[in-house]
Amino acid sequence: MTRSRTRLERGRNALGPALQLVHTGRAPTRAVLTTELGVTRATAGAVAAELQTLGLITVDARPGAPAGAQGRPSHRLSIADDGPVVLAGQVHADGYRAALVALGGTIVATTPSCQTVDADPAQVIGELVAAGADLLATSGRRCVGAGLAVPSAVAEPEGTARGPLHLAWPPGAPVREIFNRCLADAGLPADGHCGNDVNLGALAEHRHGAGHGARHLLCVATGHRGVGGALVLDGRLHTGSAGLALEVGHLTVDPAGRPCQCGSRGCLDVETDPLALLDAAGRAPGPEGSLLDQARDLIRTEYPTDPAVRDATHAVTDRLGQGLAGLVNILNPDRIILGGLHRWLLEANPGRLRAAVREHSLWGKDSNATLQPCTLDHNSLVGAAELAWQPVLDDPHAALQPETAQQ
Repeated sequence: MTRSRTRLERGRNALGPALQLVHTGRAPTRAVLTTELGVTRATAGAVAAELQTLGLITVDARPGAPAGAQGRPSHRLSIADDGPVVLAGQVHADGYRAALVALGGTIVATTPSCQTVDADPAQVIGELVAAGADLLATSGRRCVGAGLAVPSAVAEPEGTARGPLHLAWPPGAPVREIFNRCLADAGLPADGHCGNDVNLGALAEHRHGAGHGARHLLCVATGHRGVGGALVLDGRLHTGSAGLALEVGHLTVDPAGRPCQCGSRGCLDVETDPLALLDAAGRAPGPEGSLLDQARDLIRTEYPTDPAVRDATHAVTDRLGQGLAGLVNILNPDRIILGGLHRWLLEANPGRLRAAVREHSLWGKDSNATLQPCTLDHNSLVGAAELAWQPVLDDPHAALQPETAQQ
């Protein structure tokens, strides 16, 4: 009896780690799950069965193995197609969007991006939540949490948007409180979590994209305005003592450069964002599409043939390389991933950006950091979902207990 109870308790303690392994694609089979958890086959089988009972994963009834594989075939583990979802939202300078995201970082449904952002955060977040509630009603899926990405440092433990520089929102807007109030008003029994958009994009890339497997991951990205950064250390976001770390957009790369809203001049925020590229190329922003889309299209269509666009791209690339080199000197990451405009600067001329980082880095060619583009579409949305999924990943049984207790 004691041995049986001990085996059951060991399996219960392994539910969270097991779900995280399946969620991030690191345990595609029960055999791999057994090895990664360091448990017996029987315990791994019991854990997988319990996660299936909770409606989170599916276990292939018939074990199989790819052609040419050796050893005993193993049951495949997959995210349940009809499992629960979380509501994810993102607000940026050019609009907002809501989505439903399943385990595994899969976007199940998304609204079109709204192109206007009201100066009242409650208005914007309320509209976003209402759009998400409509998605949920259409899908018929159970919602187990909600996450929101905003273009601002989010101070902890208050959950306030400390510096929404490219929105008309007041500094210190209580975004988490507003988000939870809007969720309650929409009749969604879900806890709301909030975070900085680049932080959350980095978390998503680490679990499901270009940062997968990195131990010290640095992400630098342009949103629709400005530049943000994030650091993931051993799978956890480094947010500092109050959630305000890695404001890399305010690293100076040109002391005589453009004035920045932070009060300084020549910050990455104003020297390497989409507006900086358009200005350097002599192009006025157009009325159609976001600044980010306009900058992307400029590089993709005119970089090869237009000298002015090519010179502007090189100038912005060189400034970015200088800023990245400073971050490499301070943080010593093993991988750097770039999002937004920075991703397209790397793709346009990877040799130039890598050379600029080497030239200004203290370690030069000896640095072990690889430089590559982000790979996930809507990574901040997926990252917002990761915040919402975290309580389930930590303890699936406890997080889902309210529903199972009613059955």
